[in-house]
Order: sequence, then C-alpha cells, then structure tokens
Amino acid sequence: MPGNPLLQDWTAPHGLPPYAALRAEHFEAALQEAMRRHRDELAAIANQAAPAGFANTVAAFDRGGALLERVAAVFYNLTASATSPELQAVQRAMAGPMAAHHSAVYNDMALFARIADLHARRDALGLDAEAQRMLDRVYLDFVRAGARLAPAARERMAQLMEELARLMTRFAQNVLQAESAWTLALAAEADLAGLPDFVRASARQAAADRGLAGHVVTLSRSLIVPFLSYSTRRDLREQAWRAWTSRGEHAGAQDNREIARDILRLRREQAALHGHACYADYALEDTMAGTRGAVQQLLDEVWPRALAAVAREEQALREQMRAEGEGATSIEPWDWRFWAEKVRRERYALDDAEVKPYFPLERVVEAAFDCAGRLFGLSFAHRADLPVYHPDVKAYEVSENGRLIGVFLQDNYARPNKRSGAWMSALRWQHRNPAQAGAAGQLPVILNNNNFAKGGPEAPTLLSLDDARTLFHEFGHGLHGLLSNVTYGRLSGTQVLRDFVELPSQLFEHWITEPEVLRRHARHCHTGEPIPDELIARLQRARQFNQGYETVRYCASAIVDLAVHALPDAEPPADLCAFESELLREQGLPPGVGLNHRLVHFQHLFSSAGYAAGYYVYLWAEVLDADGYDAFVEAGSPFDAATAARLRRHVYGAGNSAEPRAAYAAFRGRAATVQPLLRKRGLLAEPA
Repeated sequence: MPGNPLLQDWTAPHGLPPYAALRAEHFEAALQEAMRRHRDELAAIANQAAPAGFANTVAAFDRGGALLERVAAVFYNLTASATSPELQAVQRAMAGPMAAHHSAVYNDMALFARIADLHARRDALGLDAEAQRMLDRVYLDFVRAGARLAPAARERMAQLMEELARLMTRFAQNVLQAESAWTLALAAEADLAGLPDFVRASARQAAADRGLAGHVVTLSRSLIVPFLSYSTRRDLREQAWRAWTSRGEHAGAQDNREIARDILRLRREQAALHGHACYADYALEDTMAGTRGAVQQLLDEVWPRALAAVAREEQALREQMRAEGEGATSIEPWDWRFWAEKVRRERYALDDAEVKPYFPLERVVEAAFDCAGRLFGLSFAHRADLPVYHPDVKAYEVSENGRLIGVFLQDNYARPNKRSGAWMSALRWQHRNPAQAGAAGQLPVILNNNNFAKGGPEAPTLLSLDDARTLFHEFGHGLHGLLSNVTYGRLSGTQVLRDFVELPSQLFEHWITEPEVLRRHARHCHTGEPIPDELIARLQRARQFNQGYETVRYCASAIVDLAVHALPDAEPPADLCAFESELLREQGLPPGVGLNHRLVHFQHLFSSAGYAAGYYVYLWAEVLDADGYDAFVEAGSPFDAATAARLRRHVYGAGNSAEPRAAYAAFRGRAATVQPLLRKRGLLAEPA
C-alpha cells in the first residue's frame, strides 16, 4: 500500500515507529493488510508437505505475524496514551475484526493438527527445556481458545470473542471520556483551603492543560488523592469523591452498567463452552493459583486481619477528630484520607508537604535507573533525537556493561487524552527466534506509562512516596521486558502467568524505601540537600501506617471480582452496583473505607480479560515479593551481587521459559511463605 508509513520500512534508529508521519486513517488499512499477510504465513505452515517438526511448525508459528504485532503495538500504544476521536473510531471499527483474526488463528484446524501431533509426541522429540515449555504453552493457547471444541462450539466461541472485544473497547472509551470530561473548578481562594503549594500548582497546571483559568481538580489519581487528603472543604471533597467513584454509573453515553453485564453474560457462556461452571474456574485454570479455593484461602488469610487493622486505624481517626473538636459523628469515604493525613502528622510527624520536595520526578527516575545499574549492570542514556509520540515521552538506550540490550520509553504525565492508571507495554519483545531476529536477537522496546500531575512550568513535579512506588513498580515491569533472555517471542518478558507477572514489579518497589537509596537520591527540589536521616527514620516508622485501609480497599475489589465471575447463573445480577454493595456489606467492609475500583469503571476487569477473575494477583505476587526481598535482607545488602544475579537469571530474565513455581524456587532456594507479607503490612496481630 504505497504511502502508508505503517507498511514501509521504519528507518529511525532502532526501528522505532515514524510517529510524526502517522495518521489515524493509516491504521485500519495497515491492520487489515497485516492480518492478510499473517493468514498467508500461517497457511504456508499448515499446508506444507513436510511432516510436523518443532522448527517448521512451532518456531515458525512464533515468527509469524511480525508485521501485525508491529502495527498493533503502535496502535494500542497510541489509543491508550495519546488518543483522539479519530483513533477511537478506528479502535471501535477494528475491535471485532482483530478479535475475529485471533479466533481464526487459534481455530485453524490444519495448523492445530500439526501442533497437537507434536504435543502428543513431545517426550520423544528431544527438545530442550525452553522448547518443551514453548510447545506446551502454544498447545495450551490453542486449547483455551477453543481448538478442541466441536465445530459449532468453535464458531460460537469466535462470535463471543468478537462481541467481547467490541464491548471491552466501549467500556474503556467510556471510562476515559468520563474521566477527561469532569473537572471541579476551584474558583475562589476559599475553594483552595487547606491545599499545600504542590497541590495548588498541580491544580493550576491541570486547568492550563485544558485551556481553563485558575485551578481545577481532575480525576487523575495523582491530583484527586492529595485533594481528598488536604482540602478542608468537606463539601468539595464529597463532590470530588462521588465523581471519582461513580464513573460509568450515570445514564447516558458513558453508562457502563449494561456493558459490564453483557461482558459477564458472554464470559459465562465462554466458560460453559469449555465445560466450566463459571468464568472464574476457566480463568484460574491457567494460573499459579489454579482454583478459586486457592485464591479464597489467601483472601481468607488476609481479609480478617486487614479488617482488624482498619478498625484500629478508624479508632485513631476518631480520636483525632475529637481532639480537634470535629462535630461529625461518622467517617465518610471522602473523610478518611483527610483525617488519616492528620493522624500521620500527629503520630509520625510526617506531612506530604514536607516529604514531597525530596521526591522530584527527575530524582526518582534517576534512583530507579541507579538501582537497576547496581543490581543488574544497566545504564540508561537519554536520546532526545529518537522519535516519540508525545513531547512528554523520554527515550533511553539501555546498555548492560556497554552492550545495547534495548530501548526504554517513559511517559510520566497525566493528560486528558490518556487513560488513567499506570502500565507497562512493549512495542517489541526480546527474542532470538531465527530467521526474524538474526544472530543477535531482537532488541526489546519497552514503554512505561504513569499519570503524575504536572507541577507546572515554574514548579517541579513532586511525587508522593506512593507515587514514587508506582514509578518503581512500573519500572520493575519494564525491567522484566528489558532483561528478558529467551529464544521465543511467546515466552518473552511479562508474557507469564497472570499471578506471576506482578512479582518483578512489586519486588522492585522495595528499593525506593531503602535508606541507602533515599540518602543517595532523595534531594530537596530547591536546595539539593539530601533527605535528613531523621526524616528517613520517620518514614521507616510510618511504613505500616494506614495499611489496614489500603489492604481492605484492595481486597474488597478482589473479592468483588472473584464473586461476580464465580456466579454460576447465565444471567448476571440485574443491578451490578447493588450486587457489589450487598456483597461488601456481608463481608463487613466499613462504610468509610470504600474499595479501589468499582465494577462500573474497573478497567482491569472489563477493558480486557487480562485481570478478569484475577485482580487477586497483586496479593498473590506480594506473598512472593515480600518473601523474595528477604533474600537480600538475609544476604546483608539490598544490592548483594549473588542474590541479584539469581534474581536476574530466574525471574527478570526467564520470561515464561520456566514454570513459575520452579523459577521462584530457583531464585529463593525454596517456596514462598505468607509470613513476610503479613509482617510487611503490619497484619501479624491476630484478628479480633
């Protein structure tokens, strides 16, 4: 297709996309052409005269679709990070065809016959461990997509996946539109009461970004959370909280209530086609947990302890309210963060207004890069000349002991045309599969997205400690992609079992609170002075502060997710919001606490299937990361070389080339235990 830059050779350094030349109208034609070429490649594999062998079938299948992967990666990067009405229209138009193509690939019976034949003979093929894993995973991918179903069931499965793709696209776009459309104007000085300078600066910049005068609060987490923590205007806190938590619940174009019900209905049918009683059973079959019972056992271990902790925290909040003569008799969800911040200042002498100046964004990025260097020998060289999709994005060449191993793109700021949250993605995965990668292998191109509120043109962007953890978390995912050292693209980077994927990210969070790292990198944004040891000591003492609240909010969302996907009925509850509310009431959720994500805007569950019946994975992975970080504690240094080498080899570098329990045991020398998690969160006290 002449003139379509997506289908031409990309001549920028490292084969990066020609972002400046791309237009929304290029994508539909390029995706259609890339799917056509992929089908031709697969037909050549399936119809070849040579008997099925690993090289001519499984390895060849892994190499197929390179153009489609390239174009789709750029497309979904832009629709998440720098979208437009034109891109969203293409996204809606292509959701069904892309899902149909995926179904056609994994329901190609001639191709599956070759793969199934190899899988049946796998023990006699003489494959090495990674190739054996690759064969097992590809075979399972086909089976879970419906390749072993009867023809009519396969056809229905394909229809379901198309319908689901369209619905999930609508759900995600509705959340983005609801978030970008809402602002709370702080028109008078009285509306800014209680807000420290850094919150005012972010609110002023948010207004400027939208072409507005004065200050506004948006639904960006990095702005609304500090507003809820500091604003003395209870009426405005309530207004902001209600807008934040009711996204997707209002009648009109962005109403997600029926869309979520439709998704649940189709997922229940998908599970039934595979012979499962509910979608949760189908989703959990290919996880470390394996069953609902295993997930429930972990939640049952943590939930009552978290409720006991949050009850103690609520008592502390009430004592603070009485001490300040507060007349309110109840703690509402828009009150908790406000009074918790006061308790933190009173009991731990900590205030974000004091802490945040030591965490300017640039220093936190430097800290993450330095930790990666000290642990794994990596260096990051900023390349301002590399093409990026937005001026906010910074591009880096990543080297290990002088050898280029990948490219890293970091996009840290919230924007109206960028979805909320924080995530890692890839424009290209590492692999060494011959005929495509060459002798040196394919270098990864990895992206990190955050949504930090800009400080403004004259003010630095200051991060809270939670924001800094988020940056380290996503950078941990980024390292998982950059350090991948596998042969096959299907096994590369973060393409691991869902309840293992959060281990590298959550584990890396530990380094941002290490005193050694803080002394080296936490420097005052104006004076350059290092963070005082006395302030570090206060931060360490406050590590478990409000952890009952955070744990309950997370677990509440995980409980709702598991419950709604475990319903055996073909028809989901008529009112999902009422279902959610009643379930949490039965579970004993305190009314002033709330939960991290409500179903009507829960993008983890309904913008894709990745975390559906799987939101528990952060807790599952935290068992691993808390236990895993103890390996460094036991070694006597957060940068112990031998421990870091094992971590690099068996966790960050292994991708999906090894079974996750075996990979973790190879790093740690044993299986993980839950005690370090309970200790880390301050939950070891027996629940009442």
